[in-house]
Amino acid sequence: MTKPTNDLTFFVTAGIAVMLLLMLSVMFAVLLTQRKKNQHRKAMEKLREQQQNQLIEAAVKSEEIERHRIAETLHDEVGAILSSAKMHLLGIKPESLDEKDKTLHEKGRHLLNDVIQNVRGISHNLHSNILKEFGLNEAIRHFVRKVTEGSPIQSSTNLDDNYITHNPDNDISIYRMVQELINNIIKYAKATELIVSSTFTNNELDLIIFHNGDGLSQEQFEKLRYQKEGLGLKNIQNRIILLKGNIQFVKGDDGYKINIHVPANAIAV
Repeated sequence: MTKPTNDLTFFVTAGIAVMLLLMLSVMFAVLLTQRKKNQHRKAMEKLREQQQNQLIEAAVKSEEIERHRIAETLHDEVGAILSSAKMHLLGIKPESLDEKDKTLHEKGRHLLNDVIQNVRGISHNLHSNILKEFGLNEAIRHFVRKVTEGSPIQSSTNLDDNYITHNPDNDISIYRMVQELINNIIKYAKATELIVSSTFTNNELDLIIFHNGDGLSQEQFEKLRYQKEGLGLKNIQNRIILLKGNIQFVKGDDGYKINIHVPANAIAV
């Protein structure tokens, strides 16, 4: 009776071993399949992210090219026509006019001068020569002075001069964001104080735009950038994505802060 008992024990043990081996094989196959699925999913997500970044980069570059084209058209064509009109207007001798026409002539001359200055200002805003020649900080200082001069807004800048430009094209994106945000503040916030400051530490740039008017919350920003009227905010978000940074809208006791963080060592547009 011992031998059949030993044989039965052997077969039971062998059966259990085979079942365990099969179970392990199935588990290994499932884990391997799941791993391959995860790798495929991550590869697809990376591909989609790359494609999205390429589309955003193309849109941003296209926008900048269009800005330069419009700036050159304003400067070369519209500016030339306005200068010619001014020359013809100045050719009219005021002493040959009656009092009414003298008043109209003087008013027309002032209006034409204002239009010429405005066209030049728009052209300079659209073009990025000052940024390429003097750097991001000086471009921001110049822009803040220009848009707040003669307005009720008291403005100041406190920018970290240790900032080093890693890529001039990326500085253009940062500058365009600052332009859009400050223009929005001037249009909608009813602010009387504006401060732009920056710090550059550990190869990371932090820009803060403070104002004491009505500002956006982070939730409002996230919502508006998907709406048609929030095109400017959408452009800001696109640039943030390309710069691998982030933007935060924060309400404080004394006003609103817009925090822009850009890891300069990761910028590679």
